[in-house]
Amino acid sequence: MKLTKLTAIVMALVLCLGLFAGCSSGDAGYTADNTEFVIGVSGPLTGGAAMYGQAVKNSAQMAVDEINAAGGLNGIKFKLVAMDDMHDATKISTNYSSLLEGGMQVSLGTVTTAPGLEFKNLSADDNVFFLTPSASGDDIPTNPNGYQMCFADGNQGKVAAQFVNENLAGQTIGVFYKADEAYSKGIYDQFKANLDDSITVVETSFTDANATDFATQIDTLKDCGFIFMPTYYTPASIFMTQAKDIIAADAVYYGCDGFDGIDSIEGFDITSIPQAVTMLSHFNSKATDGKAKEFIDKYVAAYGKDTLNQFGASAYDCVYAIYGAMKKAIDEGKDIPVTISASDLCDILKEQFEGGYTFTNGVTGDSISWDKSGYVNKSAIQYVIKEAN
Repeated sequence: MKLTKLTAIVMALVLCLGLFAGCSSGDAGYTADNTEFVIGVSGPLTGGAAMYGQAVKNSAQMAVDEINAAGGLNGIKFKLVAMDDMHDATKISTNYSSLLEGGMQVSLGTVTTAPGLEFKNLSADDNVFFLTPSASGDDIPTNPNGYQMCFADGNQGKVAAQFVNENLAGQTIGVFYKADEAYSKGIYDQFKANLDDSITVVETSFTDANATDFATQIDTLKDCGFIFMPTYYTPASIFMTQAKDIIAADAVYYGCDGFDGIDSIEGFDITSIPQAVTMLSHFNSKATDGKAKEFIDKYVAAYGKDTLNQFGASAYDCVYAIYGAMKKAIDEGKDIPVTISASDLCDILKEQFEGGYTFTNGVTGDSISWDKSGYVNKSAIQYVIKEAN
């Protein structure tokens, strides 16, 4: 009988030790080994999209270094852990587990959308808060622990309307969109729904059946000084080429993220287009003053110009926004020890972000807040791809 009881006690001790061993620094519910607040991120550090991942890693590290140099959060420093996913969603499960094992308490999620769709579900299961700089898919922030610093794909129409409302009130604008395409029509529908009543719209569209000859559409818009083009760069470049001697030379073309890369299309010489070509963005890499200029100067001095882009600017703001929310929570009486679990920190950050927390004086916006949906609220800028000739 005594032997049996002793055996039972030993087995119980072994089980308890096993449970404590499972509560390592990588457990989403327990980070007892942490001596710094750990921020995790997964992105393409190698491969075809590496310039985006490197920009995020560099910029986030720059923000971490600045915060630490200023004393951290109540004397506690931050640490960034970045892992390479090569823009491959199949690598996310392994990366996510490794980040947790590295003590991750909060995250920037992923750099791109496809991996982000995997990351969002894993992080929801563990209640890990993430604020992604650049994974712009509409479904990225659908769980309560996920937020975006970038504009969501489907939210661009609303943001574009806000820009037009602020800058072109009482004026007439033109719109050129693809009526049989979900991307283009979806953005335009949101644009119309959020446009100020004082603005008159001259609307024209096209379909696959007439996607190479835009004579009719050009004639309709020939008197418009501002033309919103929520479409991809191929039809936009065809329109611009055919319209360059018809549309006024001082007119402005304004697109969404579908314009990204329009200045490098093979066979299209953007410098031959007399009009200004611009797009909706939240970062001006050509800024000559303000917070954006400060960021550009620091980034170029540290890392050069090759990876200077909006992905990095957004990541820089992500780190400062998370830091600011944590600081605000502490000021309001919350306890955030360095050993706080990812889940407990997530609950604190969700309370802040859902409760109207505003991040001010960012590189990508002067006043940034979030909906409960996880979508970001901030002003868009008119990024100039090419000035008028």
